[in-house]
Amino acid sequence: MNTIADNLAAVRAVISEAAARAGRNPADVELVAVTKTHPPDSVVEALAAGQYVFGESRVQEAKAKIPLVSGRARWHFIGHLQRNKIRQALALGFELLHGVDSLETAREVDRLTSETGVFPRVLLEVNVAGESSKFGFSPAKLREQLEELLSLGRLQIEGLMTIAPFAPEAESSRKYFVALRELRDQLQTEFRLPLPRLSMGMSGDYAVAVEEGATLVRVGTAIFGTRSGKAWKPSAESATFDD
Repeated sequence: MNTIADNLAAVRAVISEAAARAGRNPADVELVAVTKTHPPDSVVEALAAGQYVFGESRVQEAKAKIPLVSGRARWHFIGHLQRNKIRQALALGFELLHGVDSLETAREVDRLTSETGVFPRVLLEVNVAGESSKFGFSPAKLREQLEELLSLGRLQIEGLMTIAPFAPEAESSRKYFVALRELRDQLQTEFRLPLPRLSMGMSGDYAVAVEEGATLVRVGTAIFGTRSGKAWKPSAESATFDD
């Protein structure tokens, strides 16, 4: 059985090969290792293999897990940010929020951070495929509301994020990644602002995402194995792990 270090090496190799095909520098692609449902000792194993950026998508699980991992781990929140969980997510100190998916959520983040003095770095989630089961701005709605989003003075809007529809073939995701990149390029021109970061691609399609301009890929299963389906919770024996 491959170790987490083996899996990380394989994922990094795929990123490097995909970047080379696109004429990109692999160093311009940040790997976010998604630890959803996986225990802190898996995070520590990944840290030992040189992986420092991790993603969580459930506030309660992150709240239990993050304090148990000391050292150099850096955390991104990659899931749907429920409005009643925003205050807790901000308190956990995520360095980047990938999923600000509505003007209402953005307003609430701005309001709460005005109380704390924080200036959160965020990505705006775009539902490029128009799936009813997914959160996110439609491209038209984002264009319509971007001026107001930019007026929220505490949010540092750094780019866009999307989740492609599930498909058995990675190539099926390409058109959605192209659409996000083209939307980003259009918004940069129309609104005269930099949006350098594109968060797109997961375990099944991250190579295609890199080929189409992803600067962050969110990879969990290919690194840590199949998820259990249940959120990780600390046991009575849980201790603080260090790298």
